[in-house]
This record gives sequence, C-alpha cells and structure tokens, in this order.
Amino acid sequence: MDSFIIRQASREDAGTVFRFIQGIAEYEHMSDQIEGDASDLERTMFDLGQAQAILGEENGVPVGFALYFYNYSTFKVKRGLYLEDLFVLPEYRGKGYGKKLLLYLAKLAHQQGCGRMEWCCLDWNTPSIGFYKSLGAVPMSEWTTYRLNGEQLAFYGK
Repeated sequence: MDSFIIRQASREDAGTVFRFIQGIAEYEHMSDQIEGDASDLERTMFDLGQAQAILGEENGVPVGFALYFYNYSTFKVKRGLYLEDLFVLPEYRGKGYGKKLLLYLAKLAHQQGCGRMEWCCLDWNTPSIGFYKSLGAVPMSEWTTYRLNGEQLAFYGK
C-alpha cells in the first residue's frame, strides 16, 4: 500500500517547489511566463515570508504541492487563505492526492480562523473545474480578475 503524507515545505525544498511550479506552468501553457529561479523562490518564501507551500509525498517522494499565502477580507474582517498553485505530477494523478492537498489547506484555513479560501482556475481547465465543484467550491462568475504587470507597474512607479 502506498504511503502518502503531507508536510510543510522547508527551505531545503525550494528546488522541488520550483520544479513543481515549472510543471504547472507547462500544464497551463505558460512556461514562457516564469521569471526567476529556485533561489528567488527560496528568498521570497523563506527570507521574506511571502508564501508557503505544502508537499505531498508518496513513499518519501514528492509528487505534488500547493503554494499559498494569506490575504485579507475587509467584508469578513478576517484574513483568508489564497491558493496560488495546486499541482500533482501526471503519473500520480487519479489517486486523490490533489484532493488531499486541497482539503489539508481548507482545514488549515479553518483552524487559523480564516474567513474564506480562494483560488483561480483557467476557464479551459474543465477537469479542475469539475473537481472543485465536486468539493462544493463556488465559481465567482460575477468577478473579473484585473492585473497590472511589470511594464505597467514600472510606468506608474516612476
């Protein structure tokens, strides 16, 4: 029987987490948008505390991850947990590991008094959308995400 555990990522896992980020970027057809490297990730996660990650391991081998950070809801007057990335290696999918990672974070959010847990999903990713809905997640269809990227930020930052 396979042994699956979830643990908090440590500084020593920065390279593994970065490889998972590359994996999700490839899956989402966004590999060309990756900036930085594992050392940048290590600095922002562990020196600056900007994000955290959990790893899912089967028999001691990392097979998936979830990267998250905390945001704040003015309406709930509480912090929330924002799931930035959830990814399981293709050869380990179908074993329920993604669900275990997501529910681990939902439990963590509840235990820490978060008012909500949120994430985004690409419109074309129907397998993930179906998975999220099966857990009771509700799409926020009345909201549109807006973004200012590096060029715009640099322009306004002058």
